[in-house]
Amino acid sequence: MIRLAGAAYLLWLAWQAVRPGGVSVFAVRDVPPDSPGRLFTMGLMTNLLNPKIAVLYITVIPQFVDVSRGDVLLQGVVLGGLQIAVAATVNSSIVLAAGGVAGFLAHRPGWLRAQRIVTGGMLGALAVTIAVPGGASHLLAG
Repeated sequence: MIRLAGAAYLLWLAWQAVRPGGVSVFAVRDVPPDSPGRLFTMGLMTNLLNPKIAVLYITVIPQFVDVSRGDVLLQGVVLGGLQIAVAATVNSSIVLAAGGVAGFLAHRPGWLRAQRIVTGGMLGALAVTIAVPGGASHLLAG
């Protein structure tokens, strides 16, 4: 049931992308501004409630701490700080790239339409792959 529900959701997303009057995820829209405090709180809560980060800090980072190299807490803090710096760099790059793509597509409706069709097609293909038992290998074996 979960697999079929996921496939149905992907099909719905695909339809939202390709339907007449559909809106691209890169379409520039006016949104009401949020205060810096609200944005910080939303980001903080998103990170605190993200189980992947807890798994990373509990299972992966301790593997790189070497007891023979000194203060274990300091090593953990340094490794955690490095992870935060890398994540901030990657996320900032994604934001800047998405902004650049949105700006590019805003002045090129043909490209925006093509992006919607490609996105919808990929989501639809993924939905069918998930919905069919055996996945893509079953479809290709025909």
